Amino acid sequence: MAAIQRVTGMQDVLPDERRYWDAIVSLATDVARRYGFDRLDVPVIEYTDLFERGVGTASDFFVQKEMYSIQEDEETSITLRPEFTAGVVRAYLENGLMNETQPVKVFTFGPIFRRERPQAGRYRQHSQFNCEILGEIDPAADVEVMMLGRRYLQELGLRGVSFQLNSTGCPQCKPAYVQKLTDYLNAHLDQLAEVDKERMRRNPLRVLDSKEPGMDGLLAEAPHIADHLCEDCEEHFAQLRRLLDALAVPYTINFRLVRGIDYYVKTVFEVWAEGIGAQAAIFGGGRYDGVAEAIGGPSTPGVGFGSGIERVALALQEQGVEPPPLSPSLVMITHFGGETKVEAVKLAEALRGEGISTWLAFARDRRSMKSQMREADKRQVKYTLILGENELANNEVAVRPMGEGKQQMVPQAELVAWLHARTEV
Repeated sequence: MAAIQRVTGMQDVLPDERRYWDAIVSLATDVARRYGFDRLDVPVIEYTDLFERGVGTASDFFVQKEMYSIQEDEETSITLRPEFTAGVVRAYLENGLMNETQPVKVFTFGPIFRRERPQAGRYRQHSQFNCEILGEIDPAADVEVMMLGRRYLQELGLRGVSFQLNSTGCPQCKPAYVQKLTDYLNAHLDQLAEVDKERMRRNPLRVLDSKEPGMDGLLAEAPHIADHLCEDCEEHFAQLRRLLDALAVPYTINFRLVRGIDYYVKTVFEVWAEGIGAQAAIFGGGRYDGVAEAIGGPSTPGVGFGSGIERVALALQEQGVEPPPLSPSLVMITHFGGETKVEAVKLAEALRGEGISTWLAFARDRRSMKSQMREADKRQVKYTLILGENELANNEVAVRPMGEGKQQMVPQAELVAWLHARTEV
């Protein structure tokens, strides 16, 4: 019988890989709090209607049938979340956060699910660090989420971080631009691949993101959204660029940057890093001022980003950035079986209760001290504690430093204080 393997597109995060995850989550949390963001968690399952109305059915995961949905009855369908923003806006409205002092700044972590083709740094279940500012239209809010994302990547050690930037307009100016783009593409329909023709029918803006051969030259001559912005969008984009210039932050205006979700208006951005191969984009985001209205709430501006933890971990590895090493146990307790094993178990629990990281040597039967010491060396503990019959009789523990220093006897009553005095625990 063949061994069962993990589902295609899923992953196991092994302890050594988890070092990257822990470093990312820890630093992202610290940076988000420095920027005044509070933690918010939302359910992993929402009503499908939330994503249909909030995200838009022309978004990639609707068009490409990437969502994991369950039809509960004739009227009710629920879906594993394919992105965070719609759920965060729903929580903001449902829990009355719009009645608190605005804006509301929140961050969250967790898995999202998309039935897409697995690729480097992207799985059918992958985890995101997500940040949102709700209730603020000021371009400075756009800059704040961008700078938060940039700072956490830089403090992780990622090099060559810069922005790709664009404005996608708003409901007032976007339709006229989409029509101009459609007219241009229709005039070159014979040059479009079938996938781009399908994109044209559903959302012409997505053709700008085409990776099909020959499209770079064709799209270079296409109308640019920047030439068709309304006065409000043009001023918003100008202020955004002014603030980034004042911060001396590198960015490139990329008129082909549109993102794969329907709800974006005005600002869209991606964070790119150098030297990580063809997939230079680490994460992206932008402004989504119409989502609250789409799901039945009052008009509420919003801006944010989603950063895939796997993608960031892969980028760090590709640049050769090492995460902090796993912290080894401070001590390992060895014994000779029998009563010494019983006392070793008791001592291990006592030390852990005092905040001291402790590894206990396991042995169903009597195990040689030489074997236990080899294990202690492999586990890179700082001290090995030896409990034998003589030590029990004298209420002492033999403490052997695994680096320099001589073995010595320490009274059990003084052991915790002795360990605390010699190392951080």
